[in-house]
Amino acid sequence: MWPEPSDPAVVLRMRAAHARACAALHLDRATGGTEAWGWNGRTLGRPVTTPDGPAWLRVATAPADQIIDTYWNGAIEAQESLPPTIPRPQLWRWHDWSDLTWAYRSELHEYVNADTVAVHAVITAPPSVPAEWWTAVRTALEAIATIDTTRVTIQPGFLAWAMPRYLGIPGSEYAALPWTPAHGDFHFANLCAPDLRILDWEGWGLAPAGYDAAMLHSYSLLTPVTADRVQRELAHLLATPAGRYAELAVIAELLDAADQGINRQLAEPLRRRAASILGRPTPTVTARKSG
Repeated sequence: MWPEPSDPAVVLRMRAAHARACAALHLDRATGGTEAWGWNGRTLGRPVTTPDGPAWLRVATAPADQIIDTYWNGAIEAQESLPPTIPRPQLWRWHDWSDLTWAYRSELHEYVNADTVAVHAVITAPPSVPAEWWTAVRTALEAIATIDTTRVTIQPGFLAWAMPRYLGIPGSEYAALPWTPAHGDFHFANLCAPDLRILDWEGWGLAPAGYDAAMLHSYSLLTPVTADRVQRELAHLLATPAGRYAELAVIAELLDAADQGINRQLAEPLRRRAASILGRPTPTVTARKSG
């Protein structure tokens, strides 16, 4: 979950969009419900009330001429493609509209009466989850990897650019290793406990095999005891050539994000982890120019 946007105009626009979605879907907003903001105010979710009980309404927005289909349609395609055995909130209905500048999509989801393991993707204290939770994670990742899809979570072209830049290795070196479907944003702030439910399916698709396990590990690096636990519990995915490639791919992706000011506190631990995998230091990178 991200903080409320600093731009008051974005906050007002998204709250108005959420209210419009409630009216269009004939819903009542729950009073006092916590707002869940996405990056830069791109999404806003809140609990709502339906005739059948509580639900969760999420509104996403994008410039009308810059919609990225992978993320825009991710939840709908997950509902259509993923088996119900994968523990996640069901998507019940959706509603689209647009104005001259912005497109909006509202999604009405099943309400999950459980907390996420962490509030933020980057954890700084060990989470408390039961042993059977890890069994559920392994089972879910195995099921996700069998889904038939052509969706892509991370573009090979991006890795061909990012891996040499941040890790000093050519992406082509790993071209023969397998790619499988992944959730795409698998971290403790998208995972509920004590009963596992996996939230936020907008970016799911093909990625290097072991990508989700690698993502969970990378976001845990500030809490070494948890990073070690992830390595132990998901060793069958991480302690393989494919898993090491997936980890390097995630590290390159997160280093690029840190280069843009997102979760900068992860940058040094990510570089150290990459150096450990590769057996040598990673390159010194000149900061990206904005604009």
